[in-house]
Amino acid sequence: MSDVSISLLAAVFATFFVAGLVKGVTGMGLPTVAMGVLGALISPVAAASLLLVPSFVTNVWQLLAGPSLGAVLRRLWPMMAAVVVGTLLGSTWIASGDTRLTTAMLGGALIVYASTTLLARPISISVRAEPWLSPLIGGLTGIVTGATGVFVIPAVPYIQSLGLAKDDLVQALGLSFTVSTIALAIGLGAHGAFQTDHLTVSALSTLPALGGMWAGQAVRSRISPTAFRRGFLVCLLLLGCEMAMKSLL
Repeated sequence: MSDVSISLLAAVFATFFVAGLVKGVTGMGLPTVAMGVLGALISPVAAASLLLVPSFVTNVWQLLAGPSLGAVLRRLWPMMAAVVVGTLLGSTWIASGDTRLTTAMLGGALIVYASTTLLARPISISVRAEPWLSPLIGGLTGIVTGATGVFVIPAVPYIQSLGLAKDDLVQALGLSFTVSTIALAIGLGAHGAFQTDHLTVSALSTLPALGGMWAGQAVRSRISPTAFRRGFLVCLLLLGCEMAMKSLL
């Protein structure tokens, strides 16, 4: 990635540190923060290419740290299969090269995620609904992932509604984000949009992302995660509005 300026490189590393910090405090948010900030600086497809290695490493760490990988896989595999299919289909948009469209879609995804998380009341999904609802949610999540590089809608609210124990919930989110990262990489590659010259910077960005996660975990007990997350969501909402408006001008 020889065409990257020092200032842009510093911005990329700072973004991944902040994204890791958010993930360390809240258990999620690294891809969303990274895509939101980087998508405002460079094209969404370039931002998605930079996201892949830090997202994969941090989410595999989160996935393997949990206690019930086998049980989580057995329960969520239909959703994960649908995530892969949806991402491969949705990646047509992010690979299209239409930066105005993908920026608008990315901004819209941030607005929907932030506003629904801030305003929506928690819901509970019955076990009987899971066999048909999990693949539907997985497919929709995959389409959003492929189109915008954001993994959270509607997967996160759905997984949170399943009544999982705290550690199982964190592991389930790690599984969903890991599968989404791999599927996005395959989708970008299948459409010839995987920017291999970004791999070095993407790999180096893992270091500030892990540093941010460590810092976030260290300060988690000293701050209110709820207040921190609320402020984080408000920032995402404003960023999404700015991106959506910019794409329309």
